[in-house]
Amino acid sequence: MAGITLLLIAGLLVAAFVGYNIGGSSTGVAFGPAVGSQIVGKPLAAGLFTLFALWGGWTVGRHVIETMSEGIVPASQFTLAVSIVVLFFAGGALLISNFFGVPSSTSMTAVGAIAGLGLATDTLNEQIMFGIVSAWIVAPLIALWSGVLIGRYIYPYLDARVTFTRFEGGLYYFDRSGSIPRPRLNQNATFRDLLGAVVVLAVSCYNAFSAGASNAANAIAPLVGSGSITASQGILLAIAAIGIGGFTIARRTLDTIGEGITDLPILAALIVSLVGATIITILSNLGVPASLAVSMTSCIIGLGWGRSSRTVTIPEAAEAAIEGEGGPDLNVGALATGREADSGITPGPTIGEVASGEAEARQPPSETSQEHVPPIGEPGRNEVEEAPELFDRSATGRVVFLWLLTPTLSTIGSYLVFSIFL
Repeated sequence: MAGITLLLIAGLLVAAFVGYNIGGSSTGVAFGPAVGSQIVGKPLAAGLFTLFALWGGWTVGRHVIETMSEGIVPASQFTLAVSIVVLFFAGGALLISNFFGVPSSTSMTAVGAIAGLGLATDTLNEQIMFGIVSAWIVAPLIALWSGVLIGRYIYPYLDARVTFTRFEGGLYYFDRSGSIPRPRLNQNATFRDLLGAVVVLAVSCYNAFSAGASNAANAIAPLVGSGSITASQGILLAIAAIGIGGFTIARRTLDTIGEGITDLPILAALIVSLVGATIITILSNLGVPASLAVSMTSCIIGLGWGRSSRTVTIPEAAEAAIEGEGGPDLNVGALATGREADSGITPGPTIGEVASGEAEARQPPSETSQEHVPPIGEPGRNEVEEAPELFDRSATGRVVFLWLLTPTLSTIGSYLVFSIFL
């Protein structure tokens, strides 16, 4: 009995460790733009992230927990010791990714560890596993082409009309002149600023909801499968650990607003978050564990390609492909410099500029002004091609390589461990 109790304590601690690291990384990704724009402070961002992650985990996340605790392999395979080993692989992936400075997919790694268990015990549900792997292939493609279409047909018009402002002292403050402090809007804020802040905050909360729906299972599904804890108890444990990570180690991420997105314009970051969170929320509702980071990265690439592809029409691109001629170099850096290249309009600030206060003030467009967005196929390719790239290609290659490597190592390692000891 004492041995089982110690194993249970160890399992809960490992689960809490996984959740803690998830909260540390996900909070910065979800609320980076909101904190950088000083719409909310870091403590409030962590609180909101925890609240919406709990909502996502408690509702949609249950479907993912069910898949990972009894769908990929029968629940009977999850003894307490086995659950700890599976969680160890998920935590190990986080450790490796943090060492290399690359965000890994905890969902993919956890599924890989469970799949290794199923292969070792010949209990893998191949149909469910095939569906999960298929979703891992299709979801990034949907994100990519969503980005392409938005970047080609919608993004330039939004970029010409939407502005984001950073207010010294914050968007609001508390008036303490009376007996009860009352929140007051910054006197320099306009209705447009307030509307933009609401959009940024809403997308951040939606991202947190999606993160909770997809990530809660990663921390506690094996323990739920073993019967050591119930799904509700597991969700509370996972979100509590995620929340602690959000209030502690996430502060550093929020300070830097995430190294991977500091060069991304705020508008692009919001679009990427919205597309990625929607895809993952839908998959989570279907019980499919998937990676938010992979979908968001695919959408970033699609946005850049779609934006720079506006220099040619579809018939021109098709003709070039048929004749074997070289088409335009689709430069993903076009996101950050689109307006400047096409019409001389000052580009909007990036997340890094807004967070550091280096973004220059840009007057919002008036009701009567119409900023020029060149039609598709209009010349201007040289300026777009010469724009600095949105991300480093070699670094991106390393990220994708590690995304593939960590679940592969998790599956192989899990298979070897369980083949030897079970």
